[in-house]
Amino acid sequence: MLKTLLVDDEPLARDELRQQLASHAGFDIIGECGNAIEAISLIHRQQPDVVFLDIQMPRVSGLEMLAMLDPDKMPRVVFVTAFDDYAIQAFEEHAFDYLLKPVDPQRLAKTLERLRRDASPQPLPAQALAPLEVVPCHGVNRIALLPLVEVEFVSSRVSGVFVQAVDGREHFTELTLRTFEARSGLFRCHRQHLVNLRAIREIRLGDNGAADIVTLGGRSLPVSRRFLKPLKEALGIPC
Repeated sequence: MLKTLLVDDEPLARDELRQQLASHAGFDIIGECGNAIEAISLIHRQQPDVVFLDIQMPRVSGLEMLAMLDPDKMPRVVFVTAFDDYAIQAFEEHAFDYLLKPVDPQRLAKTLERLRRDASPQPLPAQALAPLEVVPCHGVNRIALLPLVEVEFVSSRVSGVFVQAVDGREHFTELTLRTFEARSGLFRCHRQHLVNLRAIREIRLGDNGAADIVTLGGRSLPVSRRFLKPLKEALGIPC
């Protein structure tokens, strides 16, 4: 059974697609989401095999959502949309298929047969992925979309991944460090930290190859010995 997720901001569209899928064996609908932010969280938790994804949705589009997914755990994505304008862009983003609403039953059947035959998808190379431009950050009763240029660094902790903004505020995000590393241009300075190179004020060198970054906001990050030389090279510092 292929674990399947439906993502569309129109409940009627989800209902129609769910009813069509019910007549085909091999697809287990594990959830439905009305927006991309909910879908990102569910994809990370449930790791579906297939996502049927609308493109035009409020706040974060289906295409933008792809840039927020972990490239090592990318499901097969079938776009389902009322517009054919995005077909080329969708396939450039390595969509598995592109269906137009209202979904033709015979066309859907062909897509489902291909999904059954298709082997497990391989992780996409980072250069094939769209760049991350905004970061969905979860707060109390709200979700903020933080522009990537306003990110100072990102850290992974036991309780999750947290984004430090240049304005001093810290935010929780459902995105993984791997997503940031592959799509954001942030530099890995430590196993648990990625930093915006433009937010570095200085590098403090310690004993035995140890070092720390001091950001423009005055916060400190450790630099692992293995990442110190690449960090200097990225900043144009002679090694």
